[in-house]
Amino acid sequence: MPRPPTIDADRYRAVLGRFVTGVTVVTTLDEPDPASGAPQPFGTTVNSFTSVSLDPPLVLITVGRERSIHPVLARTGRFAVSILAEEAQSLSDCFAGAPSAIPRSAFCGASWRPSAHGMPLLDDALAWVDCELDRVIEAGDHTISLGRVVGLELSGRQGWPLLYFQRQYLRIEHAETLALRGKPDGT
Repeated sequence: MPRPPTIDADRYRAVLGRFVTGVTVVTTLDEPDPASGAPQPFGTTVNSFTSVSLDPPLVLITVGRERSIHPVLARTGRFAVSILAEEAQSLSDCFAGAPSAIPRSAFCGASWRPSAHGMPLLDDALAWVDCELDRVIEAGDHTISLGRVVGLELSGRQGWPLLYFQRQYLRIEHAETLALRGKPDGT
């Protein structure tokens, strides 16, 4: 079988950057912090999140193996996904590891509450999905995790989601002045 061509990483990012994605923060709780005795929250920004199946309800996330949350997810087998509102760009940056005035070690200063299953749900989200790890697939420098949905919520706040396009954040300004087209979702 012929060897596949080498793909330039910058070109790969440029091409795939043409696909707009939503921005989420995946969170979990680790074992108690020795200093405080409280469970330690972990989080990372993830834009590779999608629904997979309605029956059973499954979602997919991918997490880079270099991320500090990676071994914690494997250990806990539980995670939540907070779908960020567009005003939450600073949280996205901090959880992604971008330069921030707030240290990641302080959970990026994010206010949160526990889900019914104990996972951190970020207050600056439009919706949340609470999951148990169903299976893991090794994929290059990332891990694909399928999560079985055990809980979900809408925040009740009005607003637009945080979007990412061509390696920068994108606002839905046009939709604020024109009616959205397409099939209504029934909510």
